[in-house]
Amino acid sequence: MSLSRPAGEGRDPRSGKGGGTAPAPLLTIRAIELYERPVRFVKPFRFGSVTVEAAPQAFVRALVHVDGVGEAWGSTAEMMMPKWFDKRPDRSPDETVDGLRRSLRLARDAYATDRADTAFGHHAAAYESQRAACRAAGLPDLTAAYGPALIDKAVLDGLLRVLDTDFFSGMRDNRAGIDARLTPDLAGFDLDGFLAGLEPRSPVALRHTVGLLDEPEALRDLLARERLGRFKIKLGGDPSADLTRLAAIAGVLDAAAGDYRATLDGNEQYADAAALAAFVDGLERDPALTGFRGRLLYIEQPVARERALEAPLGAVAGRIPFIIDESDDGYNAFPRARAAGYRGVSSKSCKGLYKAVLNRARCEAWGAPHFVAAEDLTCQAGLAVQQDTALVALLGIADAERNGHQYGNGFDGAPEADAFLDAHPGFYTRRDGIVRLATAGGSLPTETLAVPGFASAAQPRWDRLSPLQNE
Repeated sequence: MSLSRPAGEGRDPRSGKGGGTAPAPLLTIRAIELYERPVRFVKPFRFGSVTVEAAPQAFVRALVHVDGVGEAWGSTAEMMMPKWFDKRPDRSPDETVDGLRRSLRLARDAYATDRADTAFGHHAAAYESQRAACRAAGLPDLTAAYGPALIDKAVLDGLLRVLDTDFFSGMRDNRAGIDARLTPDLAGFDLDGFLAGLEPRSPVALRHTVGLLDEPEALRDLLARERLGRFKIKLGGDPSADLTRLAAIAGVLDAAAGDYRATLDGNEQYADAAALAAFVDGLERDPALTGFRGRLLYIEQPVARERALEAPLGAVAGRIPFIIDESDDGYNAFPRARAAGYRGVSSKSCKGLYKAVLNRARCEAWGAPHFVAAEDLTCQAGLAVQQDTALVALLGIADAERNGHQYGNGFDGAPEADAFLDAHPGFYTRRDGIVRLATAGGSLPTETLAVPGFASAAQPRWDRLSPLQNE
């Protein structure tokens, strides 16, 4: 199945607008339900200063009604990772997860209206009120974005099911009604034409995460079993220690991974641009890292979110591309990062699918060297990883970090496992009795995600999930 069509099909060539498609439908949100399920990791995952061995996964259902057409339930899921959205030292891991639950409940309130609007219109109308409510509750803006990010995905899923269309077609036809009201820098940019011209990728290559606790020898064993060519390596913030560890990892990759490509993730651990420059100096001087440096694509979020957008990167920005991730807490973040020397921004559906799409449009408007990269927040098997992979494919990104299959144990006995395995051929496999991502070939097919709704022909067992805690 092809995911693309001629770039001009369905458009008015005189205007560049979507002349061949109907206006985005108006919808009302009849109900929003919130659930969760615990996920126990098969090995510890250390990123930055945090080590995680378990976390809950949130699930959201939204009942969407389109007058004269019908109604349908839409759904989504995302991990509630401790100490990522909120890394303040005075907050415990459990408190930061409770903050994500609070964000979901506040977002449900913000979206509770009888008003009919487009899917994006509901998002735009709730944007500032959600941020204000979360700030009043003592929650940071990145946490505030989490609740709407999930509700938007569930609403979009419901809308696409009502329209009996798939995610790729629906987004290219702008059935969500995306516009520039939250991104005034895109005023005058042809968003309809941009969306219609997107060429979704298939397949999407996997970028394997090497966490701070993952040993180089384990990576060597993995490369003997799986055809991986993309890697993401976590940094700890100490230039000397990071370079020593990186040299050991690079030795394994140079010997066993062929013509690989790699990225580095600072997870906010570097103190400032001077410490970062010291790391880059070592990276460029060490003979053991020569091959690795030639294959390095970018460095992600090296400096803490609070300082990254305020302090320019300086000369080091001209030596290697840098992107933001944790600093991407609102629609104004990417333009501010650009002014500070960053070239890119991460796409994560847990931060907001509409923001990812509009940031990709900014890259189109600004031109090279700006880009959107695809990162992961431990997306688990099922709705989360399928929807995030579909978003990556839509944006035309060649590879995506995929670490949920490393730290989680596939569906881990979830009752819907066989339904997802049957519904999405090639995306999952059964290994050691567990249904899990089919990662051995180093990529994930996306044709199987082109089904009515947002990238899933199967559903969780809602009767086997627990209500969101503190409901």
